[in-house]
Amino acid sequence: MRAGVQPPEDSGALKFLYRTAIGRVFLKLLTARWISKLCGAFLNSRLSKPLIKRFVEGNGINLDDFETDGFRCFNDCFCRKIKEGLRPIDDDPEVLVAPCDGLLSVYRIEDETVMPIKQSVYTVKSLLGNEALAERYRGGVCLVFRLCVDHYHRYCYPVDGQKGENVFLRGRLHTVRPIALETYPVFAQNCREYTVVENGRFGAVLQMEVGAMLVGKIKNLHGAKDVKRGEEKGMFLYGGSTVILMLEKDRVTLPDILYQNTKNGLETPVRMGERISK
Repeated sequence: MRAGVQPPEDSGALKFLYRTAIGRVFLKLLTARWISKLCGAFLNSRLSKPLIKRFVEGNGINLDDFETDGFRCFNDCFCRKIKEGLRPIDDDPEVLVAPCDGLLSVYRIEDETVMPIKQSVYTVKSLLGNEALAERYRGGVCLVFRLCVDHYHRYCYPVDGQKGENVFLRGRLHTVRPIALETYPVFAQNCREYTVVENGRFGAVLQMEVGAMLVGKIKNLHGAKDVKRGEEKGMFLYGGSTVILMLEKDRVTLPDILYQNTKNGLETPVRMGERISK
């Protein structure tokens, strides 16, 4: 398990949007879904292709690791597929694997509270909009994987099992950077989609994808069906995003360092397919 890292400093533009009265006026517009859809339409068009070179160079992305034939538009590059073998899935069926590349924080679910992030306190019910389902995760754990723009933006199933239908919750589209998490209950306000995978070892594993500012779409590939651990579940189009896992009480044991890092304000870098439980 790699050492935790401090979240990067937020840009001046984000500070303006989230910490000034005038900025919040513009923020209301930028977080609207129609703005994201408009941006997504442009990034899906051939007109966006010239943006690819600057994006790749500016974020230090090594395209040699990816399938790069025929990028038609910017989003083709952004949700590029990694080459076979570069994200191996841990082969021990008794461990939980990371569903994506990202920066991981973990929380124990206590008194229905999932993430006590400064002013924004989340409950399972507020995230899911379903009181009966939320009750299943009382006393369990919540894992939050924050994806930055330079991360691999495809994600997989972390366990085998019977997948239920996708549930989409309409909302706004704040950034998922720390400055927004400190100011708004972002994960309970943003557009998000979740499903539950029933697994004999890990129980009802809830996996949620959360959209973010200027994310054109959360693109999940399947409805209800049997799924395999490591099987591609879907992808995010442009923007930083988040994948959340919830597990029932006593179903998984995570390394203490993950809890310690989160308590100390650090995020733990992980890669899709790597072992994250004991």
